[in-house]
Amino acid sequence: MTAASAGRPSPGQAPQAEVTAEDYLAASERLLTQVIAGTRGTWPRACAWLIRLALESELTRFWSTACPPVADCRSYRAQFLLLPLYADPGLARRAHHVWATLSQAGHHHAYELGLTAAELRQLLDDTTEITAALRVAHPV
Repeated sequence: MTAASAGRPSPGQAPQAEVTAEDYLAASERLLTQVIAGTRGTWPRACAWLIRLALESELTRFWSTACPPVADCRSYRAQFLLLPLYADPGLARRAHHVWATLSQAGHHHAYELGLTAAELRQLLDDTTEITAALRVAHPV
């Protein structure tokens, strides 16, 4: 096994910091509140993906403490199915709904309108609350 395949930087290569849910949420907040050059027409979908990544990142962190074998599961759908057994069922339903909405929004469908800024704001706020609740449920 090489250093790169073990997740360690190769000699002369700078170590990479892990991107957290907060990082993804901050980036999506910037897309919602600032005009960023080169993002015209693409920012809503990019924002949806960033919010979804924040939720998935926090879910992975949650499972690493609550039930490590589940963290190794590649299917987030399966992880959401198990979530009510380890966290509040209402929180689990809400998290799955937000994730499914963001998953749908992240894919281009010619026959559907994308999410509005207000809808993305609500999803961002929901994800912020969900990630905070998951951290309380199983702190690191």
